[in-house]
Amino acid sequence: MDLKGRDFLKLLDFTPEEITYMLDLAADLKEKKKKGILTEWHKGKNVALIFEKTSTRTRCAFEVAAHDLGMGTTYLDPSGSQIGKKESIADTARVLGGMFEGIEYRGFGQDIVDELAGYAPVPVWNGLTNEFHPTQMLADLLTIREHFGRLEGIKLTYMGDARYNMGNSLMVACAKMGMHFAACTSKKYFPDSSLVEECGKIAAQTGASILLTEDVEEGTRDADVVYTDVWVSMGEPDEVWEERIRELSPYQVNAAAMANAKPEAVFMHCLPAFHDLKTKIGKEIKEKFGIGEMEVTDEVFESEASIVFEEAENRMHTIKAVMAATLGVPKERE
Repeated sequence: MDLKGRDFLKLLDFTPEEITYMLDLAADLKEKKKKGILTEWHKGKNVALIFEKTSTRTRCAFEVAAHDLGMGTTYLDPSGSQIGKKESIADTARVLGGMFEGIEYRGFGQDIVDELAGYAPVPVWNGLTNEFHPTQMLADLLTIREHFGRLEGIKLTYMGDARYNMGNSLMVACAKMGMHFAACTSKKYFPDSSLVEECGKIAAQTGASILLTEDVEEGTRDADVVYTDVWVSMGEPDEVWEERIRELSPYQVNAAAMANAKPEAVFMHCLPAFHDLKTKIGKEIKEKFGIGEMEVTDEVFESEASIVFEEAENRMHTIKAVMAATLGVPKERE
């Protein structure tokens, strides 16, 4: 499998076999990391990390992964880049492409990262856009495979707002890998119908299935994985909090929802999570709306079923695999 020179923009661009290759490479890199085996396959190279939306996990994962591969990183925060402001996306891509061997972008519309990739002479990696979050998907798939020993036939239920990057990407990932995806939420928060149709065609070839339901009992029944994300995404105005809390509270992941899933079901979350009052936003929500837990209860988040921190660690191993694969894996790696 040779993915050298490829961009990593969304999982729709990759076959199940290519996705499996990246997961296998991530597992190999993770094992080497645990054993202390160096993998400085790209020593002397440098990558640019453009973050129009800040992040703890994505930034740390890219920086550590790049370092482990022997590469240097330049971090450009929202105030450190002129992309789309004083300099066009096309010009930015060509400037950075002349200085770096790879470019990561985390920000807003998918069209931005697509345009970067169209003009950059080096691989471009999507660290998150409004529409897709493919690096998170590889981490999720690796975590599920580690826990259950397989992906095919696993049922994943996503509860909450399924209209944007997480709902979209999980549906795509499940369709690609022969898994059963359920979006359990109000109809208002279902994924885009055109993407549902596209994923349905993929699912017909892989043995996957897609269910959109407003019924929590139906959605969580026989689920192997129950997944959720914050109800308000970065960049959205504060006014939407009240609306989301009112409309999405029935889809909170709590003990009842987990009890309706399989006995061995696990809980996953891409983080950060509002499960207690230990954050500034959590305290503000409690003061304004009177609730101390949002998309998931603290009971579930801290339970033995929760594998969110294994999932978070796997961001680094899978991002390392993406960079290694698209920059080129040595034919005879140690």
